[in-house]
Amino acid sequence: MKILVTGSNGMLGRNLAERLAVDQSIDLITPGRNELDLLDQQAVAAYMANSKPDFVFHLAAKVGGIQANINEPVEFLADNLLMNTHVILEAMNAGVKRLVNLGSSCMYPRGRDILRESDMLTGELEPTNEGYALAKISAAKLCEYINRTKGLMYKTVIPCNLYGRYDHFDVERSHMVPAVIRKLHEAKNIGALEVGIWGDGESRREFMYVDDLVDFLVLAMERIEEFPGMVNVGLGYDYSVNDYYRIGAEVVGCEVGFVHDLSKPAGMRRKLMDVSGAEALGWKAKTTLEAGMRMTYFYFLESRNGE
Repeated sequence: MKILVTGSNGMLGRNLAERLAVDQSIDLITPGRNELDLLDQQAVAAYMANSKPDFVFHLAAKVGGIQANINEPVEFLADNLLMNTHVILEAMNAGVKRLVNLGSSCMYPRGRDILRESDMLTGELEPTNEGYALAKISAAKLCEYINRTKGLMYKTVIPCNLYGRYDHFDVERSHMVPAVIRKLHEAKNIGALEVGIWGDGESRREFMYVDDLVDFLVLAMERIEEFPGMVNVGLGYDYSVNDYYRIGAEVVGCEVGFVHDLSKPAGMRRKLMDVSGAEALGWKAKTTLEAGMRMTYFYFLESRNGE
């Protein structure tokens, strides 16, 4: 089977490609940006026609933190809208029968403690990443329409926050788990006695180890006919910010106290995936937070040569 993975240089793409590469029955196609510009529809059409994939994992996206989304709303909407449309439509035009599109939890209305697939388009989006969210919603709806009217299996998987190997560890721009790991590592190196936490640390977050999502994507590839048009995937439970710091300190071996800066924003108090749809397919995340953070810390040390 010939499988095309877009976004194969990202954290999820690299982990998925590694998993698929060990299967000798799979012919894996992982074009980089220099080989295939997803913003160029003619290039995408030609690539699909020439490579003739049997299955597409569409993971590519223009991504960034809150400040980047605020500064570049045109690019986050337009670039993602174009990439998604080009990949999905040209896969359809090339006769690709099965495609998995990667969604995002930001597709859901703001202010919801529990995120359910049925909540899509029932409320206002978070303004700070509205452009990105609109592009993701459009892609999911395009897949839904193709699935319903063209007889093809185009489905959208919506994950919670991820962390793991090949993550970014920039304290200012990365997600919370890699930022916590780097922050604690550097505190350990300088012998700091305290580490600051924004807010009271009681806000709750759901972070899943990337290998668990890879497991789910492989399941989607094998059983896509059974999958609903959109399905959440996550832990189904969450941890407080304080928990992430406490477990991170144990993993890193950093003995520090924590100081809460109540003048800083703590963000939403909770944003948890309803994963009943994934569980109905017989799937559950396997990696504990401690095990996942430990493996991520090992990768961080390897990537920095132990510094």
